[in-house]
Amino acid sequence: MIIENQAGVTDAVIEAFSRTEDPRLREILLALVRHLHGFVREVRLTEREFQEATRIIVALGQKTTASHNEAVLMAGSLGVSALVCLLNNGNDGQTETQANMLGPFWRDDQPLSASGDTLVRSPTPGPGLIVHAEIADQEGRPVAGAEVDIWHSSPEGLYENQDPKQAEMNLRGRFVTDDAGRFHFRSVKPAGYPIPIDGPVGDLVRATRRHHYRPSHLHFMIYKPGFKTMISQIYVPDDEHIDSDVQFGVTRALLGDYVRHDEPAAELGFTAPWYSLSQHFTLEPGEARRPIAPIQSKALLVVD
Repeated sequence: MIIENQAGVTDAVIEAFSRTEDPRLREILLALVRHLHGFVREVRLTEREFQEATRIIVALGQKTTASHNEAVLMAGSLGVSALVCLLNNGNDGQTETQANMLGPFWRDDQPLSASGDTLVRSPTPGPGLIVHAEIADQEGRPVAGAEVDIWHSSPEGLYENQDPKQAEMNLRGRFVTDDAGRFHFRSVKPAGYPIPIDGPVGDLVRATRRHHYRPSHLHFMIYKPGFKTMISQIYVPDDEHIDSDVQFGVTRALLGDYVRHDEPAAELGFTAPWYSLSQHFTLEPGEARRPIAPIQSKALLVVD
């Protein structure tokens, strides 16, 4: 097609992409062209702004490493991760769900741990935490043999992949539910933390005059053939940033009951204060699949 004017550009691309054989890919590409071209026309994007936009896209890739995923961080900071999650869970976005976004810090090689084990693999000061979790299907029947990945930040607000001082796989583990659909583990209470802002995500946060903190939370990912993989985060409700998460991830269904205890628990190895959390998850029938891990390794220690 010979393009006569600006309107003809969209017509030409739609005609070309209409020949895409895969029906779902064709649907996505045609909608992308319509909305992307419509956006460009709505804001009358200038050539200088277009050049800046392509620079940002390139910078997302350049900033992404084996231990940090800037693209996933940007998706969360734009609310896209939360929107995709809520559209695809809870009866296609119609009802409350325990599902939440994966985030940029999950590793697919987390160590298998026995129920009752601690996630603390190197000195990690902070209040002790014990978590008892229970997994059931929609009829309330226990789900045995489910693999559950747990990961969270340290009380200093860093995941082990960000912090060379933490041992490999500190505050990470993979558990298997027993015949009653249960498991438990010990750790330290997670803290809220600032997301990295030394790349394009930081430019966005500063431009929109927002803080760059996530409220404290635990990550869960539950995998069991026959059920849709559950990816969740359970938030500490009294965190100061609970209603202003920079990644737009908090829903009411994800507020956990973290109970404070002011007497030592010698049997757990906890001094006071320490915390406990009892958490129930309900799985939906569906496809069990592990996502592509956004990171693969720890950051390397840089010595000046």
